[in-house]
Amino acid sequence: MLHVLTDISWLSVLLAFIIYFILGSLWFTVFFPKLYKISLGKENDTTQSTDPIFFVGPALCCLVITIASALLVYALHIETYQSAFQFAVIVGVGYLFSNTVNIAINPNIPRPILYGLISGSYHLVGIIIVSLILLVMK
Repeated sequence: MLHVLTDISWLSVLLAFIIYFILGSLWFTVFFPKLYKISLGKENDTTQSTDPIFFVGPALCCLVITIASALLVYALHIETYQSAFQFAVIVGVGYLFSNTVNIAINPNIPRPILYGLISGSYHLVGIIIVSLILLVMK
């Protein structure tokens, strides 16, 4: 598996990571801000935290997901758009979406299904984009 690290196009990882992270920023602040706030029970909250963890944390998570996906794309020898899309759907639904919903199901999230749909959909779309970028720039 270590040889895969030298085979990876790190430029594709960087580009996929940047797009995945920017998509998240847009997803929660431009595309679905109201629904996201409702899912958190903060529909009337107009304050936005500037604490660095809310920027650095998601960036690091996106980077780890992108690197792990690159390792798998190369190790599994994914070579076609169809197989990259299938990989993304399996990882997106099987891990990212379902884990997001699972995390949301707790007493601190007032609308866990809505939260899971919004956040899980972001990760599903994001991993599809990541997988296609990794394939195209392989």
